[in-house]
Amino acid sequence: MKGATQVEEMLREYLPILVFLAIAIGLGLVLILAAVIIAVRNPDPEKVSAYECGFNAFDDARMKFDVRFYLVSILFIIFDLEIAMLFPWAVAFKDVSMTGFWSMMVFLAVLTAGFAYEWRKGAMEWS
Repeated sequence: MKGATQVEEMLREYLPILVFLAIAIGLGLVLILAAVIIAVRNPDPEKVSAYECGFNAFDDARMKFDVRFYLVSILFIIFDLEIAMLFPWAVAFKDVSMTGFWSMMVFLAVLTAGFAYEWRKGAMEWS
C-alpha cells in the first residue's frame, strides 16, 4: 500500500500540468473551429495569387530580380538575433564577471563595425 500512495502523490504533482494541457488543447480547438465557422470566404484573384519575396511570381527561374530585398532581410535576421543575445546578458548583468562584460563589449564592437560597414556600403538604402 505504501507504493500506491507514492504513485498517487506523484500523479497529484502532475495534475496541474495535465489541466494546463487540457485547457491549451481545448482553447486551441475552440479558436480553430471559430475561425472555420466565422471566417469570411470571399476569394479574390489578388488574394489567392502567389506572392513571394517582394515581387510577383514568374515563370522563368533565370529572370533577373533585385537582390537588395534578400540583403535587407538577411541583415535584419542577423542584427535581430544578435540583439536577442543581449537580453539574457542584461538580465544576468549583476552576476557577470569582468571577462563576461568585456567579451560582450567585443561582441558589441564587432556588431557595430559590421553595421557601420553595411551602412557605408549602402546596404540600408532603397531607391
